[in-house]
Amino acid sequence: MNSIWTDTTELPRFPALKNDARTDVLIIGGGIAGLLCAYFLQKHGVNYLLAERDRICSGITAHTTAKITAQHGLIYAKLLKNAGPEKAGCYLEANQKAMETYFELCRSIDCDFEEKTSYVYSLNDRAKLEDEVRALRQLGCPCELTETNELPFPTAGAVAWKHQAQFHPLKFLSQIARGLHIYEHTFVKELSEHTAVTEHGRISYQKLIFATHFPMDNKHGLYFLKLYQHRSYVLALSHPQPLQGMYVDEDSRGLSLRSYGDVLLLGGGSHRTGKKGGNWQELRKFAAEYYPQAEEQGHWAAQDCMSLDSVPYIGPYSPRMPGCYVASGFNKWGITSSMAAAEMLTDLVLGKPSPYAAVFSPSRSMWKPQLLLNGLEAAAGLLSFSVKRCPHLGCALKWNAQEHTWDCSCHGSRFTQDGRLLDNPANGDLK
Repeated sequence: MNSIWTDTTELPRFPALKNDARTDVLIIGGGIAGLLCAYFLQKHGVNYLLAERDRICSGITAHTTAKITAQHGLIYAKLLKNAGPEKAGCYLEANQKAMETYFELCRSIDCDFEEKTSYVYSLNDRAKLEDEVRALRQLGCPCELTETNELPFPTAGAVAWKHQAQFHPLKFLSQIARGLHIYEHTFVKELSEHTAVTEHGRISYQKLIFATHFPMDNKHGLYFLKLYQHRSYVLALSHPQPLQGMYVDEDSRGLSLRSYGDVLLLGGGSHRTGKKGGNWQELRKFAAEYYPQAEEQGHWAAQDCMSLDSVPYIGPYSPRMPGCYVASGFNKWGITSSMAAAEMLTDLVLGKPSPYAAVFSPSRSMWKPQLLLNGLEAAAGLLSFSVKRCPHLGCALKWNAQEHTWDCSCHGSRFTQDGRLLDNPANGDLK
């Protein structure tokens, strides 16, 4: 189940940590968020070290659909209503700034970068699209309500946003990573004050960035209540007519479509981790109906951390952990959010205030309807009977027959059939 990105890229390799080490800033996690943090810190001359449990980009980063866009579903109408124009404007500005950084970096990196128009469509609710257009125009962003003539199925229209982009994420990161101070196969088992304990040495640090997808520390920040995880699935289909734009359904259960050369990447079938969903069966049924001549070239799955209010958690980890920072809860928009996070966290590490701190603050109010749902799911997982329990917080694991894994519906940890850890927040294999 390798992605098209993994099969077409050779990433640089880095040694494992064999002795004790000392650094000013420790970054835990070698996905796109961690690598970009390392890249910017190195440009500013900061003494840092990045520790990755496996190989860099071996997790969620390798399974993205790789859209570079500030158009994150129909989020701006929601933000204007729930957070007000100032915070909605900050969210937009942070992501547009991240977009501009990608455009600048990709001028000198061969990563199949293409400027595209991004579309969020609705199957049956044009009023939602009209609300989003009004919200974006209120925030000063040019966009338009349009039709989706190149899609093979009917819609109620789409919000079109020009000057967005797509790329090959691992070609991009293979260049970003070269020359960075990285240790692979370096598993941080536990943390004490200013010390990270690995299998072969201790790392002393002054500041710490958690770029581990789901934060690994349970003692502070209540991330086990503030986050939950979603699985989503991708088919790579050859021979359909290439799409000129990038498309996503405004419904979280809908489809994502983009082309890579002559391959169509069809995403969808999503569900909360540990629950049942459409997975690849749903996508194959759709492909058979709308792209009957296409041939399946590959398939893979991704897992996304979802926040309580659709806004990522970027900033200080917890008031009780000074000098520690986090980037998580990207809500399926990890490419642009990772860049925004890296730029924000670099400023914070350097002691510069971020103009976007309030909207992304991990310490903002948790009182959202999703908090109750997360709590109920955790209670059900703790009370359910299962032969296998998640080592994270003890929830029952459920067998995923499609992917042949043991999955936790409480917080999203996943394990192979023989108990090897695939996805955190669990910090080790099944006993």
